[in-house]
Amino acid sequence: MKMSLSRCVLAAAIAGLAVSSAQAETTLRMAHFWPGPSGVNEDVLQAWADTIAEESNGDLTIQMFPAGTLAKPDSIYEAAANGIADIGATAQGYTAGRFPLSQIVELPGVASTATQGACVLQTLYDDGHLDSEYADTRPLFMFTTGPGGIHTIDTDVQTPADLEGLRIRRPTAVAGEMLENMGASPVGMPAPDIYTSMQRGVIDGLSFPWEGLKGFRINELVSYHTEVPFYTLIFVATMNQRSYDNLTPEQQAVIDNNSGMKWAENAGAVFDRLDVEGKQEAADAGHTIREIANPLEHPDWQEPLETGIENYLTQLEERGLDQARDVYQAALAASESCGTQ
Repeated sequence: MKMSLSRCVLAAAIAGLAVSSAQAETTLRMAHFWPGPSGVNEDVLQAWADTIAEESNGDLTIQMFPAGTLAKPDSIYEAAANGIADIGATAQGYTAGRFPLSQIVELPGVASTATQGACVLQTLYDDGHLDSEYADTRPLFMFTTGPGGIHTIDTDVQTPADLEGLRIRRPTAVAGEMLENMGASPVGMPAPDIYTSMQRGVIDGLSFPWEGLKGFRINELVSYHTEVPFYTLIFVATMNQRSYDNLTPEQQAVIDNNSGMKWAENAGAVFDRLDVEGKQEAADAGHTIREIANPLEHPDWQEPLETGIENYLTQLEERGLDQARDVYQAALAASESCGTQ
């Protein structure tokens, strides 16, 4: 009888260990909108996922859902907040008006590279300036594109006057107002919709960083590029709080160790490299490339961009965000310190 009882205890103990081990192995669903073969998916998000798996010794697995396959681009943040996705990576500007202080980083003159922009955005978050905008999720890291320019099918844009009447895809309302100030007719749509919209003649061009031209194959459709850095698109990779809370302390430590500035800078470096590749791809194809190095000091471009900056800050103040100009000044200060790293 004692032997039988001992065997039962041993069997229960083994079963308990098996259950514990099974519970420790967790798969997290990550939703984003970049194409699967893109450099952003492979070298930023999948690289992050691989690091999580490695550092957790396989206890944490990230199941990737690229190209809006789990949630549409403009619903990815909500999907992470509501638990449809455990993790979401998206552009804050796809949810219009929800991240107004974060989008200050999109204004011209704040960042001249993706590495600098990622550092500025992550710094603002780390310093507590943006806490209220992400209270419903657990941000992992933030990053940006390099500066976005203007790219058209068959119009050589040398001054804002050349944009008059052109239907230009804008990534966010902030960039859209800048385009409107320059005379264009901005059209909003998520990045994955650009290619077919250009094929069908819905838009005449787009505002995009060089990275996006390569990642979304837009260089196949445009021939003219005006490198006028008038906005930077911001992103966040964020986690459902309940999904995080359900992890073991060891798993949480792995996530924490791969959050914040380290991965913001990693992402920025990837975007900077992809910008170089996207521009080279256009040059190799024989496209026309115009460069406006300092648009805020250029006689043709300065006025509409400065007007756009002032209008945006005023709009935030009218919404009751009295700290808007303080956040803008904090972004400029972070830009200076991030630019010297």
